[in-house]
Amino acid sequence: MTDEEIRDFIANAIDENPVMLFMKGTPQQPACGFSARTAGALNALGVQYSALDILPDPRIRQELSGLSGWPTIPQLFVEGELVGGADIVAEMYESGELAEKLGADQPSEPEAAVAETTPERKAPPMQLENRLD
Repeated sequence: MTDEEIRDFIANAIDENPVMLFMKGTPQQPACGFSARTAGALNALGVQYSALDILPDPRIRQELSGLSGWPTIPQLFVEGELVGGADIVAEMYESGELAEKLGADQPSEPEAAVAETTPERKAPPMQLENRLD
């Protein structure tokens, strides 16, 4: 795939998925703590989301950051809008702002909910097929 085709694929994923997470690894097997924490917050809220592993091709990260203007991974998009990375998502989760934005119920003990949440415990995320190879 060309860089332009990768950028188009990413833009379509953002447009077509109400909650889209670009991360290192998958929600079931995150490849970094920041991605694990971000997926954990979404899992704790029980929301459906799509996820794409950026690791198979370095151009994915490059094109994603070019599109979003955000340099780090993970990146969470809600309704086509960049919410932010791991720190912003964690702050929004703890304050209840993320639950409100996603129309979900905030757990009564947010810290414990993220720590205890596994993908099997809450709504499983949808995986996008990585057709960028």
